Amino acid sequence: MAKSELYEKGMAKRRQLMGGAAVEAAGKGVYSDPVMQKFLDVAVENVFGNLWTRPGLDDKTRALICVISDTCTGREPELELHLRMARRQGWTEDELIEVMLHLSGYIGVPIIRESMMVASKVFREFRDEKG
Repeated sequence: MAKSELYEKGMAKRRQLMGGAAVEAAGKGVYSDPVMQKFLDVAVENVFGNLWTRPGLDDKTRALICVISDTCTGREPELELHLRMARRQGWTEDELIEVMLHLSGYIGVPIIRESMMVASKVFREFRDEKG
């Protein structure tokens, strides 16, 4: 089945945000499953193709919104993805840590502790990948 123009636009945005290597790895991992491929098709078209390409906010701001949302809702697997994405969009480790520390006053220390444990792992891996 042919992919829509919005899907193609979304896939290009996804590659830009995540990097080609991460997209390829996900395609060989979680998204190699037919059920998850259906999810990915919808996400690429609706989230990346529609939401991420809207005017009004830059990619850097959108990436930070995702980090905040994941942190507030305790979505650790998504937080890993979005922290990497935020780093690729120019947010520094210190800025992202400060965002989480600030959130501790509003959503609670335990969830921030968990989020910062995720961040510590992601930042270490990101630094190792960059050499």
